[in-house]
Amino acid sequence: MFRAQQRDREDRAEVEDAQRAVPADSASPHRSPRPNDEPVILAFPTVPAEDETALPRPGLRERIESWCARVDLAPDLASDIGSRTWLRGLATMLGLSGAALALLPGFTAVEAATTMPLDVHARDEFRSQSIAPLALGADTGRHMGATPLVSPLTGVPERPTIQLVSTLGQGDDLARMLTRAGLAPGDVAQVTQLVGQVVPAGEIGPGTQFDITLGRRAAEGAPRGLDSLAFRARFDLDLSIERGAGGLMAVRHPIRVDETPLRIRGTVGSSLYRSARNAGAPVGAIQSYLRAVDKYLSLDGDLRSGDQFDMILSYKRSAKGEREVGDLLYAGVERGGKSKLQLLRWGKDGDMFAATAVGQPRSVPIGQPVAGHITSNYGARRHPILGYVRMHAGIDYGARYGSPIYAVADGVVTFAGRHGGHGNYVRLQHAGGLGTGYGHMSRIAVGNGTRVRAGQVIGYVGSTGLSTGPHLHFEAYRGGRTINPAGIAVVQSPQIDGRERDAFKARLNALLGVTPGAALSSIEPAPSDVAEPQREIDKLAR
Repeated sequence: MFRAQQRDREDRAEVEDAQRAVPADSASPHRSPRPNDEPVILAFPTVPAEDETALPRPGLRERIESWCARVDLAPDLASDIGSRTWLRGLATMLGLSGAALALLPGFTAVEAATTMPLDVHARDEFRSQSIAPLALGADTGRHMGATPLVSPLTGVPERPTIQLVSTLGQGDDLARMLTRAGLAPGDVAQVTQLVGQVVPAGEIGPGTQFDITLGRRAAEGAPRGLDSLAFRARFDLDLSIERGAGGLMAVRHPIRVDETPLRIRGTVGSSLYRSARNAGAPVGAIQSYLRAVDKYLSLDGDLRSGDQFDMILSYKRSAKGEREVGDLLYAGVERGGKSKLQLLRWGKDGDMFAATAVGQPRSVPIGQPVAGHITSNYGARRHPILGYVRMHAGIDYGARYGSPIYAVADGVVTFAGRHGGHGNYVRLQHAGGLGTGYGHMSRIAVGNGTRVRAGQVIGYVGSTGLSTGPHLHFEAYRGGRTINPAGIAVVQSPQIDGRERDAFKARLNALLGVTPGAALSSIEPAPSDVAEPQREIDKLAR
């Protein structure tokens, strides 16, 4: 407002000065312009301004606002550093900061008086009797305060029954486990006898859980009597020991079990092992399959990508939902829709027999006698100890000390003992006039005249005799002379005669008729197999 009035006064002054500067004769309309005359300024009369003395006097608020407009109290402190304007802005900042600190509230805690003063003991008593600590187990250890109506008990009654679960540990004994559970010695002996009549105690596997119910004591301080005991005796049997009118007795609870074999088929890809795993075969079954097939086919050369593998496993599934995978029953390889190899487990020894070789002898290449690597081949060489060139009549396999040594084929032990530079030495005689020898053993595991099977352990790697380190010296003989063991094969006579041939083929056809994956479906339990829960916690679980 003040600036607008000041501008009006300045405008009127400029107009008056312009009017005075115009000459008197310039107002005549008949005066002709002269070339050398100065430019004429035309001025028009303005409205006379009001008397300034009549304007109202500004108040305190207007004067403060006018002063604040003329004086910049908060300039930019980043410019004109050190000038009077900058110092004025610094003073403003310090003043505002001081005012903020002066008006800052304190940080002291506000104390509130409790409704009733409590000391440490009273507070602990209140806490022990509250609901929350009792729900969490009363961690203070204090008891509820007794009222005059409470009278002390002469004795504390015991629970009528105790239910517990005891587990048979590794290397544990059934009697020791029952004793630890709190059974009386008489009950322990009776339970052990009853269980032994149904299943041998040695066949109860570690980890088996026993549901035990103990009853009342016969006298104070005596062990509780056994009311009942239940456990899984076998895959197809639950066994319980119950107390009746005549004492303890064993009650069998059979479980329905389906034994349909599990058949797994698939296509060989870049790796037979990975392909079988992708098809869902267990690791142990794949290893058994590879060991069986490796005796007839080369896993590296004879198997191709696109071949079909076929394995059948023994399989059990119970009405309670448990499943158990057993041994490999059948191993097959197909190519182009035609069978290339069919192996069936047969006989009391559980050996795998080829379907095409039943009833006729067959030539089988020998396997490697030890898990190691070849360090010296068959032929002339410089002896590492004697120092001169001589015939090396075998193959040396470097292996760790104590590694097991296996028989490469079925045979009979013709020598087992110390044999000159061979050290501890074993010699086997096989079919077809072939013999094999195994030297430098640390320990011999067979005796003279023993009949051994292919893959049976006959000794362990050592460094006896003329040896520079632990290894196996492996030799082969034919007609009494040494031959190169590499690539030899043994002729095995047929072990399935004509009387077993029909049973062998019938078993093979029965397994080949199993549908792949049929054993994976669940079986419905019979109504009699569904037992009513006896424990309260089992009733809640339902």
